[in-house]
This record gives sequence, C-alpha cells and structure tokens, in this order.
Amino acid sequence: MKAYEGRSAAASGHGRDPVNAPMIRHWCEAVGDTHPAYRGPDAIAPPTMLQAWTMGGLAGHATRSEAYDELLALLDDAGCTSVVATDCEQEYLRPLRPGDEITFDAVIESVSDRKTTKLGAGYFVTTRMDVRAGGELAGTHRFRILKYRPAKRRPTAAPAGRGRGAAPATRPRPVVNRDNAGFWEGVARHRLLIQRCGACGTLRFPWLPGCGACGSPEWDTVEASGEGTVYSYVVMHHPPFPAFAPDGASGGASPYAVVLVELAEGVRIISNVVGVPHRAVRIGMPVRLEFQRVDEDLELPVFRALEGAAVAAPEGGEG
Repeated sequence: MKAYEGRSAAASGHGRDPVNAPMIRHWCEAVGDTHPAYRGPDAIAPPTMLQAWTMGGLAGHATRSEAYDELLALLDDAGCTSVVATDCEQEYLRPLRPGDEITFDAVIESVSDRKTTKLGAGYFVTTRMDVRAGGELAGTHRFRILKYRPAKRRPTAAPAGRGRGAAPATRPRPVVNRDNAGFWEGVARHRLLIQRCGACGTLRFPWLPGCGACGSPEWDTVEASGEGTVYSYVVMHHPPFPAFAPDGASGGASPYAVVLVELAEGVRIISNVVGVPHRAVRIGMPVRLEFQRVDEDLELPVFRALEGAAVAAPEGGEG
C-alpha cells in the first residue's frame, strides 16, 4: 500500500460552478457569519468554503484516478470494508472571488501503518488536493479517512437503572472550558447569557473567543428574555436509553424533537421543546425558556411550547 503514496487521486478536476455570490450568501446564512468581507461588490468567499467549490454533488466527479480506486479495492480485499472521515486540514494562499474558475488535482499523500481503533483495525489514508483559481494555487485541502475492519461487538450489560436498586443513568456532562464557562455559570443561576462584542455590539451564540463580524476579542454579556420560536427541528429515533428519556408529554423513551430555537434577540440555540409530544413541534412555534434539572448536578436550558401553540400532526406522519 505504501507504493500508492505520491500517486494521483484525482486529475484535472473542474469546479462545477465558478465562485459565485449566491453560494457565498447561503454559506454565510447557514453558519451565521456576518463578516462584511463576504458582501458587496468587492466580496471574497469565506476561506473555509475552499472544498465547496470542488465538490461534485450527487453526480460526483469523473476525475478520480485508477490508483485511488485500486488502493480502496486493496483495502476492501483486506477486510477493511468500512470507512469513516476523521479530519481535514486547509491552507489558504489567496482569497477566492466571484467569477473565479476553479480547477484542482489531488494526490495520495500517505497511507498509515495498520492502526487499532475503537471502531476496528485499519489504515488512515490521507489525500491532498491543490485548488487553483485561474491557474494560480489558491489553497490546499488535506482529507483523511480511516478504512477499517469493524470490531466485533461484545455483549453489554443492561443499562444502568434497569435493575431494581441500580443507580439511575445520568446524562453525559457538557464540555466546559475557558471559552464557555460563563455560559454554564449563567445556567446555574437560571440565566441564559448571550455574548455581545465589545467593539461592534454583535450578539453571538454559541460562545466564542472572538467576534465573527469584526474579530474583536472584547465582549460582555446580555441576558436573553427567554422568548423565542422554533426555527427548525429534527425528530431523533434511537433505541431507548434512560439518561435521554424525554419528559412525560413525549411518551417515555420514544422519539423526541431536537430543535433550533431563534431567540427574540436574534441568535439561535439548540435545545428541546418540552410539554408537548414530538409530533406537535412545528417551525414557527412560540416557546419560552425554562431550566430543567436532569440529575442532581446538571440543569439544562429547555423551551416550553406556549399554551395553544401546539398543532396536531397529520395522521400517520410527523411533518
């Protein structure tokens, strides 16, 4: 497999569309990036869009090399039939602007020795893509996958809390670090705090070390009023797990809705709607903040549907 290092993974690829303002706008809206450099007649594309201009969509690209297909087939034959993307690295050499025509080539940069992971034993394959605009190198994109043989699953004991006298299952703890500790301190005091840039006044959530609009590291906080509406949602289906059993209105450990709530202040937060079945959650539903204790040491901000806001789902569907 080491013989494949340095060989082509894709050659003479062309972006399906030139760099364009609509895609830039959609990207910025999706991630909430309001930086002025991405708007107006002299706009540039967000650097992190680098890979977006090379993607082939559902139809894919016809530029993948025989060498790359041979390497993947070799790994399949060795029993490494499963694949997971692990990470990527990007380097930006010049900004991309609307109208730029994108071309790219990719090389198999490295194939690791056999590694043992929790998923199973396999090999990390890294490709490096060189992205050009008008023939000039604009950036590089390294993409790493793990091709592995799935590990055999050992039978597990019944979940905690199932047996008589067993301790109840607890939620995994949120990751608290120096960038978001103030948010969780606010939750402990039943306050939902939003960061506000000290330079331009832009509100931001989740908490970050710097402003996405102007880059300033200075900030203070404002307290959310607690009013909001459901901006989007998805219904989660999974085997019952006691620690994530929703409230009684959702019918035990059955599917539940994960929602993106737009607060009255204009920022959005991922949470749950409580007090109504998951089938009743709707985009535009007005909700109000409350704090729910899920175990002895953890409270979480959740949202309760306002009285009369729930609408019955159509028979046989979830919407």
